[in-house]
Amino acid sequence: MLTKHLALLDHGTAEKIFSGDKSIEGRFTKLKIAPFNQVGAGDLVYIKESGMKKIIGQFRVDRVIYFDHPRKSEIDEIKRKYLKELSVDKDFWWDRENINYISLIFIDRVQKFVVPPIIKHSDRRGWVVLP
Repeated sequence: MLTKHLALLDHGTAEKIFSGDKSIEGRFTKLKIAPFNQVGAGDLVYIKESGMKKIIGQFRVDRVIYFDHPRKSEIDEIKRKYLKELSVDKDFWWDRENINYISLIFIDRVQKFVVPPIIKHSDRRGWVVLP
C-alpha cells in the first residue's frame, strides 16, 4: 500500500536531491520516530524546505535500510559505503555519534513541482507520515 510522507529539508539538501548529487536521505535519531519503520519501497515523499510554505517536489522510495541501535562498526560501514550518496559534510558525523536509529531512504524518480500540491501541515517535525 502506497504511503505518503512529508520531509522537511534545508535548502541545500533539497537542491542536492533535485540535482542528483544526493541519492540517499538518511535520518539519524536518538528517539524511535518517523520515518523509522514507517517508510517503505514505493512510498511517495513530498519535499518541503524548512521555513517555506509550499511543497517543492517529491520522490519515490526505491528501498530502505533500517538500523536499530547500530554498532560503531555498522555506522563506520554506512560512512564508508554510502558517504557519496548521502552527500553530507564531514562534520555531520560528529553530531551523530550517539544515535539509536538510522533510516537510509534510497531516492528514486525525483520530480520538482511547478504547481505544488496543497497539504495541511501544522507541526514542526522533520518527517511526517501523512494520513
